[in-house]
Amino acid sequence: MPKITPVADPKQNMPFLHHLEELRWRLVKSSAAILIMAIVIFIFTEPIINTVFLSLAREDFPLFQFLCWAFGMCANEIAIDLQSVEFTGQFGINLMLAIVGGIVVSFPFIFHQLWGFVKPGLKQNELQTVRGIVWFVSILFFIGIAFGYFVIAPLTVQFFGNWQLAESIENNITISSYLRTIISTVFFTGLLFLLPVVIFIFSKLGIITPAFLKKYRKHALVIILILAAVITPPDIFTQIIVTVPIYGLYEFGILLSRRVEKKRLKDSLVR
Repeated sequence: MPKITPVADPKQNMPFLHHLEELRWRLVKSSAAILIMAIVIFIFTEPIINTVFLSLAREDFPLFQFLCWAFGMCANEIAIDLQSVEFTGQFGINLMLAIVGGIVVSFPFIFHQLWGFVKPGLKQNELQTVRGIVWFVSILFFIGIAFGYFVIAPLTVQFFGNWQLAESIENNITISSYLRTIISTVFFTGLLFLLPVVIFIFSKLGIITPAFLKKYRKHALVIILILAAVITPPDIFTQIIVTVPIYGLYEFGILLSRRVEKKRLKDSLVR
């Protein structure tokens, strides 16, 4: 009886192009999600500006109320007379606010799409290790966003809003400068909270180990302090507030890296 040779699937002859097509569609879906959220934010720009951003300068902001109640450190309400000095300034900052807001709100969906592209390349035991990673990453990111908004951003507004070279110099703050400072502070704080995820991925790739992370603890602390100085006002109090949780996440990353290494050693013994 003649041997029947199975016909090869044409897709198997061009896996690279197939993966590129899948990546393209996942990027299209992510872009569509960002666009939809950006349009919604663009439509409701005025209430968002009034309730989310301008409230950071008021003395009744939750952080200021807590500091006043707990430590007697009461904040002064900053009289901000925001203005736009460029013809297209308000429209440009409105677009930037909508796009960044769309990225933040759509982050779980965006990461889900990227993870869906990477996931098929992992082994079954690796999938067990990273079960629930979409939720874990999204929760970390939103905790960072909340920390940046409720803690770092109001302290930043208070510091720079009250700073004067001389009493004769008046602060005429542009809406572009005000919003860019807050948005960048909050967004980058959210990204910094993803440090354990970066450590976990690098540990899975074998680039770093728990021993390496422990050895360079002091160096990591210096880098974290520098990053904290970049995204916060130049006062030691705010920098410490940012440094403590991020360094805690670094230590949590060491635990994750140790777990990855134990799993790797266990699998090697089984083989």
